[in-house]
Amino acid sequence: MTIAGKLQDYIAGRGIAYDTVAHHRTATSSQTAQAAHVPGRRLAKSVLVHHEMGYALAVVPSSHRVEFNTLQDVVDRRLGLASEDEIGEVFSDCDIGAVPPLGAAYGVPVILDESFGAEDDVYFEAGDHKTLVHVTGGDFRNLLRDARVARFSHPA
Repeated sequence: MTIAGKLQDYIAGRGIAYDTVAHHRTATSSQTAQAAHVPGRRLAKSVLVHHEMGYALAVVPSSHRVEFNTLQDVVDRRLGLASEDEIGEVFSDCDIGAVPPLGAAYGVPVILDESFGAEDDVYFEAGDHKTLVHVTGGDFRNLLRDARVARFSHPA
């Protein structure tokens, strides 16, 4: 089980307790939720987008899809999905497609979908395709306290 270095340092720097959940290698967030036996509404899915000023990280439950037009309205910018090369540059210690939702650890602002609500437990990518980080819902909200919160997703 591997946690990306920047992510581990960020969580430790905030004094947040966590544990990890190992699962077999998966390719999608819905597969990850199934493999880890985690409800999709509790697994944070991160989508890196770019705009003329840089990047933003959209975070939604893995059971949801980002409504791109709504997200553009929320941030009042024209957005595009980041390429694999861009993801690799920004999240250099993570595998492509295993982006954690803690954008602040990587200098990227986060937009958190309000559908996350008040889950008791939240899981998210640790930076590889075989490990999830598990924190309490309160700690997750604390880690993302600087995130902008808005509604920009719908159930998949």
